[in-house]
Amino acid sequence: MSHYRRYPAYKDSGVEWLGEVPEHWQITSLKRAVVLQRGHDLPDTDRRTGNVPVVSSAGVIGTHDIAMARAPGVVTGRYGSIGQFTFVEEDYWPLNTALFSVEFHKNEPRYIWYLLQSLSDLFILYSTKSAIPGIDRNDVHLIDVAFPERSEQHTIAAMLDSETARIDALIAKKVHFIKLLKEKRQALITRAVTKGLEPTVKMKDSGVEWIGEVPGHWRVERLATLYREAIRPGDPQLPVLSISIHDGISDEELAPEDRERQVYQIEDRTKYKRVKPNDLAYNMMRAWQGAFGAVQVEGLVSPAYVVAEPCGDINSAYVEQVLRTPMAVEEMRRYSRGIADFRMRLYWEYFRDLKVCIPSVAEQETILSAITVATTRIDSLTAKTEHSITLLKERRAALITAAVTGQIDLRKETA
Repeated sequence: MSHYRRYPAYKDSGVEWLGEVPEHWQITSLKRAVVLQRGHDLPDTDRRTGNVPVVSSAGVIGTHDIAMARAPGVVTGRYGSIGQFTFVEEDYWPLNTALFSVEFHKNEPRYIWYLLQSLSDLFILYSTKSAIPGIDRNDVHLIDVAFPERSEQHTIAAMLDSETARIDALIAKKVHFIKLLKEKRQALITRAVTKGLEPTVKMKDSGVEWIGEVPGHWRVERLATLYREAIRPGDPQLPVLSISIHDGISDEELAPEDRERQVYQIEDRTKYKRVKPNDLAYNMMRAWQGAFGAVQVEGLVSPAYVVAEPCGDINSAYVEQVLRTPMAVEEMRRYSRGIADFRMRLYWEYFRDLKVCIPSVAEQETILSAITVATTRIDSLTAKTEHSITLLKERRAALITAAVTGQIDLRKETA
């Protein structure tokens, strides 16, 4: 923030988290700046056909035909999405899981929105006071804040609107770039495992609709000829491995907070299924989402999972890449059974009927090596871009906090 001016004179706020504030700013409790109130239960009657936004702790989640709050308004999570703040510019229905503004005391609403964003960490801190995390408005109303008179609030809010819009535009461009990188990554893998690396090789019709043409020397196989189901008793000394829809199977036991989902673990590890390196394991309920992977280390997986053991010379890491192609994922969805997505299961007897096209093991390993080289470059660029997004978000938050606590002066030079 070094390129921004400071105010001419400061005073001690007497508030630890605020420190010094501009001399002419008022110091008071949050309740004197904005009054928050619990939202309203949505009635069971079906009146959700209107254009009135329904706003929860996570933002707009639907519409209704009745407004229970006047715009402009600020909504934050009472339970869930605590520390996030949504600015609403039309009359709305705030849900009971949220707190919403009912009085701005003649302050600038958008300035108050930015002020509340600077209090995000304090809201989260107050939410942990009870066994079930949640916000009590009486607690946060007592937070001490400092702010100028309304005309200056308007100037600060307008400048923040401009600066944050510029940062948000940069973030959006980088998010789009990451999307393109991921699409390129998947296209590269799909091309390699379905068409090979040699563009001039003679092709043939695979006879499998979702695969199309493949190199002439590749063979078409049912998974039943490549794998057999393995049901091995668990060894209590082995780690329980996790299967992610994004990253495949882990090579170590993950801490509960690092897992994609909070999953109950069975105390008796003999109930788990033992897996060996080069096995292919998958979650029956989420296989069509990508919850499968080639095993790298000996370990245990859920007894509800399917473990497939190679029948012959096959590299399961290659088969995993084949099964992660969009066409294969759709095929697995087609073979899954269930009345709804959350109940879909890919049973072994259907999985084994899937057909894949396989080159020799030597060519499988050559293709995997080429994929590793290409995706490493893409992954590195993706990681750098994601890091730059993190820095931009930090800069955005720091700018807002500095502006609404008076650490920088956003008024015009002539002010």
